[in-house]
Amino acid sequence: MTTPRFRDALDSVPAYKAGKPPAAGEGRSYKLSSNENPYPPLPGVLVRAVAAAGQMNRYPDMGVSALHTALAKRLGVSINELASGTGSVAVLYHLLQAMCSEGDEVVYAWRSFEAYPIAVGITGARSVQVPLDGDARHDLPAMLAAVTDKTKVVVVCTPNNPTGPAVRRAELVEFVDSVPTDVLVVLDEAYREFVTDPDTVDGLELVRGRANVVVLRTFSKAYGLAGLRVGYAVGPAAVTEAIRKCALPFGVSEVAQEAAIASLDAEVELLQRVKELVAERDRVWASLTEQGWPIPGAEGNFVWFELGDATVDFAAGCDRAGLSVRPFPGEGARVTIGEPPANDRLLEVAGQWRAQQR
Repeated sequence: MTTPRFRDALDSVPAYKAGKPPAAGEGRSYKLSSNENPYPPLPGVLVRAVAAAGQMNRYPDMGVSALHTALAKRLGVSINELASGTGSVAVLYHLLQAMCSEGDEVVYAWRSFEAYPIAVGITGARSVQVPLDGDARHDLPAMLAAVTDKTKVVVVCTPNNPTGPAVRRAELVEFVDSVPTDVLVVLDEAYREFVTDPDTVDGLELVRGRANVVVLRTFSKAYGLAGLRVGYAVGPAAVTEAIRKCALPFGVSEVAQEAAIASLDAEVELLQRVKELVAERDRVWASLTEQGWPIPGAEGNFVWFELGDATVDFAAGCDRAGLSVRPFPGEGARVTIGEPPANDRLLEVAGQWRAQQR
């Protein structure tokens, strides 16, 4: 019996594994596996979203006009330099579809965002994964050396998910200016709002005056709209036009668009929440370091435990304590910064684990 014939490229595409909720047990449990913002929606944002839901019998604004207008004003860019989608990951998918096909290559650091191999693979292009350096940072010289005449796109995730460090200003500027101008550099800044290292650069600075740099950002993390799925790209008009051509029509719902606009209006209050999360992140990082953990510099809303073969056991221990974390078997575990009680429990579990390993 014959069956439908799928593209050969799908044979090598890995499945995306979402962060799982914690196991049910006594007491409160915490999901620290998906880098979600632990705070509930602001009342004003929720009211705006609920009002938009009343129009669900209508298609959303396909051009995302009101949100693009608000973003253009906030970021100091032109509307035609913007493109949006259902999260920044969807924008990346559309971008790679616009850029890549069989025989092309996409260079990125590894370990990095687990969606990258999937997004590249479904285009038929080949992933060129460049190992992180000993500090869990991008090895930009090695990434530059990996660029060939087959390279169409280079992706830089800063801060890097799941390990945490952000790429520094001088090295990133030098890297971008060294990449051939016919290769597109994608700066994935999904966690940009959590960065406090003064030696980093706002990706929008690198977009200006360059035809081969585009920045990806999202409302999922700092703005707490993960469940509504809205992200965007800022870049040269030719690049954003290509993204829009590949985008799913009416992909960003009206609820998502209105909630995103309301979030921009409430940015001062939302960024105060980010400040509180950053303070918690720094507290957790410092405490883990005092326990003896070699935690890389954390610039997102998460910390990285390099555990190697012990990763699965560590994740299971967290699960028994009512904490779900994101294990990458054989490598390490990423743990989201949550509410203070969740973070306190993580420190307790991590401290006990560390003591047992000595």
